[in-house]
Amino acid sequence: MACMATATHAGMGEIENEPPRPKITDAKGILKQNREFLDFFWDIAKPEQEIRLKAIENLIQYLKKSEKPDELNYSLKRLVDGLSHTREAARPGFSLALAQVLSVFEEIQLQTALGYIKEKHDLQKVKKKLIRNAAFGNFFGVLALSQSARLPKEPQVVLECVQLLQSLAQYREHLKDLPRKTMVDILTETTEEVFEEVLLGALQSDLTSAFSTPEQLQLLLVAMQRFPSVLQPKKLKKLLGSSTVLTQDNIPKLIEVLKMAARSVKKDRLLPTVALDLLQVALKEDSFEMFWRDVMVNGLLSEQSGPNSYMCYRLLGSALPLLSLPQLQQVLSGEVMRHYGEHVVSAQLPDRFRFAPEMETFVGDFLQGCKDSEKQLAVMVGFTKLTNQGYPVVPSFWKVVQHLEPSVLQRYVDWLKDMFSRPQLESCLDFSTRRQQENQKSEVPNEHCVFRLRKWIIPRLTSIVENIQVKKEEDLVMDVARFVFFHAFFDAKQSTPDIPETESALSVPLDEKTRSVIANSFFGLLQHLNHHTAQGDTPDGTAPNEKRVQGGTADGKLWIYCLVQYADVLLSQTKYVHCAQPFTPEQREGWDRMLASVEALRKKSKKAQTAETSAFQQLFLLVGIYLFRAAEESVDLMHDLQNCLEKAQEKKAKKKKKKPTGPAEEDEPHWVEVMVDILLSLLSQPSRFVRQMCRTVFTGICPHVNQRALNAILDVLDPHKDEEDSAFVVTDEKDAAKMRTRDREGGDEKDNKEEQEEEFESSDEDSDQEAMEEDEDADEEEEEEEEEVDQNFRLDLMKVLQGQNALATEKDDSEKDDSEDDELDDEAMMKLDGSIAALFSEQKKRIQAKKDEKEKFRKEKALVRDFKIKVLDLVEVFLAKQSESPLVLGIIEPLLGVIESGMSSETNQQEQDFLRKAADIFRNQLCRAKRYCKSVEDVQEELHDMMERVLTRAQRLNDSSVALYFFSASLYLVKVLRGNVSTAAASTERKGQGKADSAPVDQAAAMGSVDVERVTLLFKGALRSFMTRRKSALSGAMFTDLFTRFPVLCVRLLDTAVEYITEGVRQHQQGQACAIVLRGLQTREVRQLMTDAQWAELCEKTVGQVAESLSSVSGYKIKVVQEKVVKTLELSQFLVKNIQQQKLSVNLEPLKEVLQPMNQLEGFRKTGQLEDTYWGVMKHFGILKPKVEKVKKAEQAQQSVPKKKKGFLPETKKRKNRNKPAALEGKEPAVQAGGAAAGEGGAGVKGKKKKNKNKKRKQQQQGGGEEHGQAPPKKAKTQSAVKPKKKKQKQGGDA
Repeated sequence: MACMATATHAGMGEIENEPPRPKITDAKGILKQNREFLDFFWDIAKPEQEIRLKAIENLIQYLKKSEKPDELNYSLKRLVDGLSHTREAARPGFSLALAQVLSVFEEIQLQTALGYIKEKHDLQKVKKKLIRNAAFGNFFGVLALSQSARLPKEPQVVLECVQLLQSLAQYREHLKDLPRKTMVDILTETTEEVFEEVLLGALQSDLTSAFSTPEQLQLLLVAMQRFPSVLQPKKLKKLLGSSTVLTQDNIPKLIEVLKMAARSVKKDRLLPTVALDLLQVALKEDSFEMFWRDVMVNGLLSEQSGPNSYMCYRLLGSALPLLSLPQLQQVLSGEVMRHYGEHVVSAQLPDRFRFAPEMETFVGDFLQGCKDSEKQLAVMVGFTKLTNQGYPVVPSFWKVVQHLEPSVLQRYVDWLKDMFSRPQLESCLDFSTRRQQENQKSEVPNEHCVFRLRKWIIPRLTSIVENIQVKKEEDLVMDVARFVFFHAFFDAKQSTPDIPETESALSVPLDEKTRSVIANSFFGLLQHLNHHTAQGDTPDGTAPNEKRVQGGTADGKLWIYCLVQYADVLLSQTKYVHCAQPFTPEQREGWDRMLASVEALRKKSKKAQTAETSAFQQLFLLVGIYLFRAAEESVDLMHDLQNCLEKAQEKKAKKKKKKPTGPAEEDEPHWVEVMVDILLSLLSQPSRFVRQMCRTVFTGICPHVNQRALNAILDVLDPHKDEEDSAFVVTDEKDAAKMRTRDREGGDEKDNKEEQEEEFESSDEDSDQEAMEEDEDADEEEEEEEEEVDQNFRLDLMKVLQGQNALATEKDDSEKDDSEDDELDDEAMMKLDGSIAALFSEQKKRIQAKKDEKEKFRKEKALVRDFKIKVLDLVEVFLAKQSESPLVLGIIEPLLGVIESGMSSETNQQEQDFLRKAADIFRNQLCRAKRYCKSVEDVQEELHDMMERVLTRAQRLNDSSVALYFFSASLYLVKVLRGNVSTAAASTERKGQGKADSAPVDQAAAMGSVDVERVTLLFKGALRSFMTRRKSALSGAMFTDLFTRFPVLCVRLLDTAVEYITEGVRQHQQGQACAIVLRGLQTREVRQLMTDAQWAELCEKTVGQVAESLSSVSGYKIKVVQEKVVKTLELSQFLVKNIQQQKLSVNLEPLKEVLQPMNQLEGFRKTGQLEDTYWGVMKHFGILKPKVEKVKKAEQAQQSVPKKKKGFLPETKKRKNRNKPAALEGKEPAVQAGGAAAGEGGAGVKGKKKKNKNKKRKQQQQGGGEEHGQAPPKKAKTQSAVKPKKKKQKQGGDA
């Protein structure tokens, strides 16, 4: 204590003897402010915008409450200082805060704030490296004054701000065009009086040189628009030399300025403001035509520069709301539009910038904001007339149509229909790209352009109907549907007002290719209408009991019925209309019978609407409409459908009379079987509309489907059936070739769009690509020819050559020299060439025939697979609607066969889709269905046989993913056989009886119709197969699921599973056995189904098996062993815990003895899961995990040496320390235990290499520093800790 007091007194004396410190000054007043106040400014400088805004808001509130002038003054200075902050994100924050402070506290003079800004950020006095920050400080200061909303009230400050911004123009490399833009903003807020009296003189130089830069030109244009009475023509004459901006002399200057502006926004992809201002001035000066012609077309577009072109396109889109109707028509038919069309076509290539979405936004905004119907129609027509060899540039499905007014939409539809009937190509703005012109030697035929135009118009009409966002009436929808249907299947002879489609005669007749496109579009439209909801409310005249269905009009009629009625009118008006493919008498008779049947069904549906009646009606209408596409097939289907309807009606009548049927009548096919055959025939048509209609019809007849009808569906899916059975799916070769084309009939917008725009999109590169593809095909053919040359072809070739003596034969040596000079004459050579050419031609034909046969087989196979995918729709519908029907059970094995064959077949996309759909139906619609068949008393034996077949097949498979579906099917069958019997209720009854021998009776009662003994043997065999086969497709998860879902079977299989804890063929199976047993023991129902004695016996047996399994473990190096041990320990933990809790008489000592040494085995700490599980088990035996003391880390912390700074000399090399011993520097004698040897060791270590230091450091860590030879390096490390202190002293001395 005395020593400490002496040292303290000496320290006080030193402090008193120190020279007096200089007085601290607080010029900014920071020391006088509190912490809360200063936090506001620190938060304003943070990069997060939310924090900055919150800090500004809190600062304003704080200053309002405090009302302290010094704090307000400090805030002003602090905010001005922050305007030149080095952090870029902080500058806008300080500028906004300064603007808010100036706006709220008007007692602060703007002149004072501006003066402080100039003083603090003086560009003349600031250092060169801080010029950038100072320039930003001035700019953000002026911006704050402008945003304070007080600047227009003080003209002198406005003048000084403008002058300051003018001075900042020389720092363009830092500020770019920000000062000029701010000047424009100030002008927009300045009054006319202030501008004329104060600013006009200051801006004289900028206004005079307006044609120098885009910023100066924009300043002039804004001033002209803002103050027209000041900048009158006389004033402009003095400033510019001309009374208007748009003059012939100024055109070149304006072009250069606009080019500069276009380059400046190249990366931003925006329209320069100066361009739009110049357009507005041109409109005001009535010089728009000159501006558009000389500046835009002849000036900017002449260079074909990207920035210039995009600026012209953006100006075109932005100008739409500003132009009058004649100006719109002029612009939309000019060169700018043509250039835009060429860009759209050429931009279809990959990695090209596409301006079309941006133009669509411009047009959409214009249509949405414009209420002038004439302008709306002009813009829609103008963009539609922009065509590439007849094909419009805009897509057929264009979203902007939804913004049209209903009257404009009707006029636009009428215009499209007129263009279809009488194409006026001369009125279109047609173009061909440069590549098209190079590749096309002759001009494009007019008929080709007409075809392309009509090919686009029909999808545009259907897209208007299909777009739900478009406001349209039912009359418009019906008008479009009738127009498309008429031109798809009819021609007009004479015009009649009863049929409006005949009044516009076709100027160019329709060819078959065009009719095919129109027919495809019609059926796509029909599919959309089939799901179309009614427009508006149901009229009052509709019957109250009439049910409105999807796909109908507002009055309850089906759209397809309305079109059938229209078709009947056309067929009856033979004087004015004739069908493109006239009906035969038989076909016309079928049509009439179809109409009669539909009318009869409609009368019945008015009395009582049923799903069966609706299904028949829709199917009749569908087959009737298809008479126009496939007449012969439809007539046969119509006949079958008529018989089907009659049988259905006869069956209903007999049910009412209850008369027995004879054997002859029973042999005849049921009406639903005929209906299913008709649906299958229709599904062979490659049409999405037919597919959807068949699905809808089948939904209505599902309750009537019998076993034979279902078998007809399943036979199509059977992979073991001969291809001949499903040959009816494959139509002729022409249909197969047109499969992709007919796929568009579904009306899917995306497919329609892609198909119809395919030719247009690729038109820019068609010729090049086709040429390349032809070359590639030729090369491939040559390669195939070379590969497929067989020995017979070689022999034939040799015979031809030998026949003409062109092949070398055996000769003497003397004759060989002479024969080298012998040659065939011309006649022989010509004959030889002809023979060889004929031979190669035949070979090429043979190769092509093989290729054609292979391609035909591939297409037929694709058609069959596509047909089967459609048939799966019927299976899915049946499972969803009739999940409780016993017929569902017959679908299990066919679906499993489809999945099994699909897994082993081809891997192309179509096969994968088929397999994925089948697997999804089996898993979700069948196995996981909440509703299933309950009445299985009559089919118990069949279901047990099916379960046996399924489980047996699952064991023989090689693919585990396929076996999972088979095993799931067996579990589904157990669920069906068990029914809704509750296991818990049965166990409760057993507990009430309290008898041990009652358990089997309760188990049988809990399983419903399940033959428990037989099913137990089946699953026991499966479990044995999994546990004894090295490569089994079964898995432990399957049996875990079995044990969880069916506790009764779990009780009977637990003993078998326990045996395989030690008898499993591999470590994996043994671990899975532990997991299966654990899941069974954890199930509450399992415990309830067992007596106490049975439970204790099972636990004792399991403990013994677990102990035996763990005793065989000798290490944890192998991962499989680790997984097995983890699962075994998890089972052990459950057993020990439950045995101890329930106080069962089970000996756990053998298990404890086996467990105790296991933590010493190699690799015990390799995985944390293994270690944690082990100590979790041992915790129940009272053995806790030992705590590891972290001593080693503390020792390492003491021995740690601070890193030596690079570039500094060691302490011993410095002059003042050169003669001092390194081991004694700054150390007390007590620290140097070990004497001189330690000191020498410490000094010696410093001279060694770094490699030796690292080596000895590792030895110290391994040996713990106990060896004698390792002590000196350890002490050297301890002594070297003085270095940082001496370095600090050295630096302080140097300073």
